Amino acid sequence: MPELPEVETTRRGIAPHLEGRRIVRVIVREPRLRWPVDPELPAILEGQTVHAVGRRAKYLLLATDAGTVLLHLGMSGSLRLVPAGTAPGRHDHLDLCLDDGRCLRLNDPRRFGSVHWTGDAPETHRLLAALGPEPLGTAFDGAHLYGLSRGRTAAVKAFLMDSRVVVGVGNIYASEALFRAGIHPRRPAGRVGRGRYLALADAVREVLGEAVAAGGTTLRDFVDSDGRPGYFAQSLRVYGKAGAPCPACGATLRQERIGQRATYYCPRCQR
Repeated sequence: MPELPEVETTRRGIAPHLEGRRIVRVIVREPRLRWPVDPELPAILEGQTVHAVGRRAKYLLLATDAGTVLLHLGMSGSLRLVPAGTAPGRHDHLDLCLDDGRCLRLNDPRRFGSVHWTGDAPETHRLLAALGPEPLGTAFDGAHLYGLSRGRTAAVKAFLMDSRVVVGVGNIYASEALFRAGIHPRRPAGRVGRGRYLALADAVREVLGEAVAAGGTTLRDFVDSDGRPGYFAQSLRVYGKAGAPCPACGATLRQERIGQRATYYCPRCQR
């Protein structure tokens, strides 16, 4: 599943190709995504110029004069720039055709992605309005985590993955950040002290920043690739490594399920 670093890498990959381009045609082959695509979307978008490609949490925001497209890649979605007229594959559900003869094509085998339109400020959209701060932004720090955690009995890993607390810290990066901060993922969020939350916020920013950089260095041209940015797998320290020795102390890494998600940790380093 694309997480925040992969979505940010996608944004950086497509932005130079979209910004300043006019949408001349919208082709919706399969409107049945996570939510149905608005049947009026082609009429709304045709003739609009994309002024900026932004991101909020895991949503890509394509800004035009009339409003904003909110695009989510879901579990399996990817974007690719292809020449207009390129035969679509089975899972190529939507094309935004541009005035330079190319199309931004959404491929989504599992159809958990979504495409929304809003004519209002995007931050007021129902999917974005209740979201917490960006983990790489100035509003996120250890004091923010500590303040929201007081009285919380949920596991700190589940707390960290709550998008109302902070956006974009998915399963992989939550495990990695908790390992770097030395916090056991099952510890109740309300029983983690201020100093440890300061370390956790730093770890979140560190691991996400490194992952964004890794995606950027492995990113091929979105015109020629399959549209999937490089992942951070080669730098993961604990995720997916149950049974392997801890890179810090040598103890055997473990796996548990917390909130229905596989969680990896070191029983010696994390407490």
